[in-house]
Amino acid sequence: MDTILIRPMEAADYDKVHTLWMSIRGFGIRSIDDSREDIERFLKRNPTTSVVACAGDRIVGSILCGHDGRQASFYHVCVKKSWRRQGIGTRMVIYCMNVLRELKINKINLIAFTKNDGGNAFWKQIGWTCRSDCNYYEFVLNEANITRFIESEMED
Repeated sequence: MDTILIRPMEAADYDKVHTLWMSIRGFGIRSIDDSREDIERFLKRNPTTSVVACAGDRIVGSILCGHDGRQASFYHVCVKKSWRRQGIGTRMVIYCMNVLRELKINKINLIAFTKNDGGNAFWKQIGWTCRSDCNYYEFVLNEANITRFIESEMED
């Protein structure tokens, strides 16, 4: 097994991270938010909080993580299918949580689609709480920012 390095995500990682996202069945990609330009803008605003998991020169996992000074959000938490169940997701989450603690951020939110059985099981297994006391609302400001879901899983 390759040694896994967890490190901050950089703008130069975009192509490999995007390829990872596109390899995961059921993954939702937004047409604008997940473009190279918008990910670069996100990383400039949050330079230390997003991470990648590297096996040599391959990126096998990633988390986009941003905060507003009060609370953080995780987006696009993923590990390539053939690399799952090795603790990579947990290590990335812990890495991000430690960075956020240093930044005095006290809470992290995330959205896991109800159909994402694997993701929901992961979050419950590592001690996260699924809230039932609130509703999630959104208002779309840009209708062009559509979400496309990946239809099939790709292997290495």
